Amino acid sequence: MHRLFLLPTLAINGAVILIPACLTVALAFFRWDGMSDPVFIGLGNFQALWADRVFWGALRNNIVWTAIFLTVPIAMGLLAAAMLLVVRRGRTFFQVVYFLPAVIATVITARIWQGMIFSPATGVFGYFSHLGLPLANPLSAPSTALYGVATVDLWHWWGFLCVIFFAALRQVPMEQIEAARIEGATFFQMMRYVLLPGIKPTIILMMIMTVIWSFLVFDFVYILTQGGPAFGSEVLSTLAYRNAFYDLNVGQAAAASVVISVFGLVATFFYIRVQNQEGER
Repeated sequence: MHRLFLLPTLAINGAVILIPACLTVALAFFRWDGMSDPVFIGLGNFQALWADRVFWGALRNNIVWTAIFLTVPIAMGLLAAAMLLVVRRGRTFFQVVYFLPAVIATVITARIWQGMIFSPATGVFGYFSHLGLPLANPLSAPSTALYGVATVDLWHWWGFLCVIFFAALRQVPMEQIEAARIEGATFFQMMRYVLLPGIKPTIILMMIMTVIWSFLVFDFVYILTQGGPAFGSEVLSTLAYRNAFYDLNVGQAAAASVVISVFGLVATFFYIRVQNQEGER
C-alpha cells in the first residue's frame, strides 16, 4: 500500500526525465535539423563523432577535468574540514566563508572572474599589464584555457566539499580522536589512521558524484570561453550544445549526449553498488 505514495513522484520523473531521455537516445539514430522530418541513419551520427577530432578533444578535456576535480578540490576540502575539526573558535564563521561561493549563481561567479580577474582591461591581468608586468591570461591560449576555467570552478566548488566532509568528520567517535591524541599522533597521522577511514563512505560517494558532475559540466565553460579558443576548452556538453543550436545537427548532438550519459550511468552503477554495500553493513 505504501508503494502507492511513490506513484506521483514516479509519474513526474517519467514525464520530465525518462521520456525526454528516451527521445534523446532515439534522436541519436536520426538526422534532424530541428525543423524538417527526421531521417533514420542508424549509427551515422556516432560514426561522424568518431571521425571528428573536436569530439576526441572534448572527450579528453572531460577526462582531464574529471582528474582535476577528483584530486585538487577533494584534497582541499578534506584538509580544511580536518582543520575545522581541530579549531573550535570561529568554526561557524569559516564554514560560512568556505561555503559562500557554492551558493552564488554560477553565472555571477563566472562574470566576476571574467571581469575582475581575466579581463585584459579591468581585471587583475590587465592591471599587471599596465604596470609593465604582463601575465599570460590562461583563457587566451588553447593549451591553458581549460585549466583557467577549472580554476574558477575549483573556487566555486571546494568549499561545498569542505562542509560535507566536516559534517562527516563530526560523526567520527571522539573516543578514537582523543585516543590518537593521547598516543601522540600528529595531525597527518590522525588524518591517515583515524579521520579518513572514519569517513571513507562519504569520500567515495563524493568522488563518484564528482565523476558524474564533471561530465555534465557546461555553465562555466560556456560563459567563460564557449569552448574556445580553438576548441581548447571544448567539453562534450558544449559540443552537443553547439551541434544542436549552432550547426542545427540535433541528431549528432543527441549522440554526444548519449556518450555523456554512458559515463554518468557507469558512475551511477558504482554509486548504487557502494550504497548497497553500506546498507548491508
